[in-house]
Amino acid sequence: MGKKIATVITKLFEDSEFTSPNEALTEAGHEVITIGFEAGETVEGKKGEASVTIDKGIDDVKPEEFDALLIPGGFSPDQLRKDDRFLAFVKAFSNDEKPIFSICHGPQLLINAEVVKGKKITAVKQVAVDLKNAGADFVDAEVVTDESGLISSRTPEDLPAFNKAIVEALN
Repeated sequence: MGKKIATVITKLFEDSEFTSPNEALTEAGHEVITIGFEAGETVEGKKGEASVTIDKGIDDVKPEEFDALLIPGGFSPDQLRKDDRFLAFVKAFSNDEKPIFSICHGPQLLINAEVVKGKKITAVKQVAVDLKNAGADFVDAEVVTDESGLISSRTPEDLPAFNKAIVEALN
């Protein structure tokens, strides 16, 4: 039985950090739902290689409708983290210990949702200090799995290992 994966995303996301996990999850039989500011909006990746039409607006969803959360990197997490609706959405996944999959700059959203303290996590190098300052246990590795269900990776180069880990986590 496939799971429903909420993906929070907006313009200037890191193209492959959405397309690659999306493909891996879909091929494994899961349903990936994109959630942005407004349903029907089309958002472009920062490299212009991917374009995504948002399935649902943040006001149209509830965390309990989903089994896991995917946060692609790029500039998207930085834009989402200024919106309290996205912070509350993310915080609910953490509070319920549902799987959260975060790559590259994705942890910026987790930091602002105040859900990283005491958790093992990785991210792109420039976010490491922010994670440490937020009380996270930063680990520089291609995939880091925390006992809470948080799975994180650093960059697009880590995608094969990240995709394997997130698909296995849902089985």
